[in-house]
Amino acid sequence: MAFTLRQVRYFVATAETGQISLASQRLNITQSAITIAIKQLEEIVHSELFLRLPTGMILTESGHLFLKHCYEILDRVDAAMNVRNLNQYHGEITIAGTGTIISYFLPMHLNRIQKLYPNLTVKLFELSRKEIEQGLVDNTIDLAVLLSSNVNNPQLIVRDLFDSTRRLWLPEGHHLLQQESVSFAEITDEPYVMLTFDEAENWMMNFWETQGKSPDIILRTSSVEAVRSMVANGSGLTILSDAVYRPWSLEGKRIHNITLNPSPPPMAVGVAWAKDRTINAITEHLINYFIKASGRQSVEHLSEGIVP
Repeated sequence: MAFTLRQVRYFVATAETGQISLASQRLNITQSAITIAIKQLEEIVHSELFLRLPTGMILTESGHLFLKHCYEILDRVDAAMNVRNLNQYHGEITIAGTGTIISYFLPMHLNRIQKLYPNLTVKLFELSRKEIEQGLVDNTIDLAVLLSSNVNNPQLIVRDLFDSTRRLWLPEGHHLLQQESVSFAEITDEPYVMLTFDEAENWMMNFWETQGKSPDIILRTSSVEAVRSMVANGSGLTILSDAVYRPWSLEGKRIHNITLNPSPPPMAVGVAWAKDRTINAITEHLINYFIKASGRQSVEHLSEGIVP
């Protein structure tokens, strides 16, 4: 029995969002349709693709392998549907991303863009948010993908691509895992590992203040892997988004994540460009590529200055 492209797209959306509810929002379909599609896929490939947890859907080892094949399938479909575009776009575009985006989002899309448009040269830079904003305004950067929840610059146009829920990370066996959700008051006295990467500390400290609490920070680090290791080994807790969550540390120890109450605002990822700049066809096309890849509605006629 063969599977369909629709089932593949439903699987990929669930793998990328980590939740059937978020995948259904991205695809604008019912949750039951996704649930059925994933179950059918697992029956076809004779393997469990996800671990079903109270906090979401986590890929199994087979699921990770299947996801890789799904990306290859979708890349080939995109290439077939864009045959006329292969030689249409020539030239160079400069794209910048913040550290989180470079680590967890852009590499896959850069690979797809290079396959779709072999005559297009993409210059990619990792920069801080402030450097990106200045580069867009100065026209040294054509396009940026960054944490849009950190951007508040009237000289830029920012379109959100997707949101990633922030949750509490806990080690195996932690007593708070017995609860469905945890309040900030319950973790105030717990040792806390603070990620400083990509403005994470500034954002998180501001939210702690809104709760009238402050974390007991035992380590500040710019390394996500260090945070994973500290949490997995029981040295502390942390709050980070699903986008960077992995169920295992490098040592092979389990990491759990559960809902906070109240839940912090999600980490929003978006694409940005200069408001007063004339957008060329290449930049417009890639803006719409990222928006389409996120399942959102494309922006039309940017080169004519028509922006909804």
